[in-house]
Amino acid sequence: MSALKVVLAGARGHGAWHLRNVRRLAERGLVELVGVCDTMPLTSGELEGFDGVRQDTDLAALLDATGAQLAILCTPIPTHAELALTAARRGVHLLLEKPPAASFADFRRIQDGVREAGVACQIGFQSLGSRAVPAIRALLAAGELGEVTGIGAAGNWCRDEAYWQRARWAGRRRLDGVDVIDGVLTNPLAHALATALALDGSTLAEDVAGVETELFHAYGIEADDTSCLRLTTARGRRITVAATLCAERTAEPYVMVHCTRGRVTLYYREDLVLLQRPGCGPEEIHYGRTDLLENLVEHLTDGTELLVPPERAGAFMRALEVIRLAPAPTQLPASAWRFAPDGRRVVPGIDALTAESAERLALYSELGADWARSSSPGALRTEAVRAEQTEVEAR
Repeated sequence: MSALKVVLAGARGHGAWHLRNVRRLAERGLVELVGVCDTMPLTSGELEGFDGVRQDTDLAALLDATGAQLAILCTPIPTHAELALTAARRGVHLLLEKPPAASFADFRRIQDGVREAGVACQIGFQSLGSRAVPAIRALLAAGELGEVTGIGAAGNWCRDEAYWQRARWAGRRRLDGVDVIDGVLTNPLAHALATALALDGSTLAEDVAGVETELFHAYGIEADDTSCLRLTTARGRRITVAATLCAERTAEPYVMVHCTRGRVTLYYREDLVLLQRPGCGPEEIHYGRTDLLENLVEHLTDGTELLVPPERAGAFMRALEVIRLAPAPTQLPASAWRFAPDGRRVVPGIDALTAESAERLALYSELGADWARSSSPGALRTEAVRAEQTEVEAR
């Protein structure tokens, strides 16, 4: 079969990674880049090796002109729904960056649109391409570690003021009356929650029974940069995620599965698994990873199962919806953070706090953080989200 014609929408920032990945697959004859959609045209240097690629700021016009079969959407979060539907209506298959939408209602619009159009859609949770995920699931199913008692995830990253100035929508909950929800749990460290849900086998929207959130920010932004949540699955299992962009030191994020006879930890960016069992020394195992674009191409050419179709992002989107509807994140008092020598903001003790959250499956307010106990915005459960969503879907 001839190479699939691909258009890339959003080719800078993280989009530059997608451009490199398209180049890799093009060299193997799997895809052909026929168009780039960006607010500013790419230079000849940026497009080196891609001769004759058409550029346009209008995705619809570009898809029509190029006859593209597949579109990669790596654009600002609030644009995802309309651009995805624009492509779907033209019969164009999709690789849609995470988070797939800024609200559950828009997520459902995307689901309905791709289903009605009969196109394939892959959601860009790249960590779910890790072969460590099915390996851990098989290990847990075999019962070698006993019963799963809970799952905790932790993420400590450092971001400076420039990170929040990179785009108008950065760090916003809403912009120009449109949802954005660009917080630590829903965008930069969204993979922590998505991976935890996948390891639990609770990826569908109906797998979520409740979500509690504690959302804070040290930076002067609208969204959250230091937050945690605890999700209860439909079968009663607890999943916690604690994450910050104001860490003392950047560390690899991880998901820890607690069991009655040991535990298994996945450092999902590295595809590294740490297996710990009583009476045995720690065991490290490195796994490979399947690229999501390559998986999508194989799905279209030989029917290979998609790794992350929209329905497998449903549980994540339920949690995002809780965050969207939660009270505005609380500004941390000046006493709770400090400036690092390089000018970024740091929450002292947060690195240990996120690790303790993953260890104990507890929220910040339950771990003795004064700033969390005194100013926690409280919890909002998905029952309220479901009632609101039913009303939306009825309209």
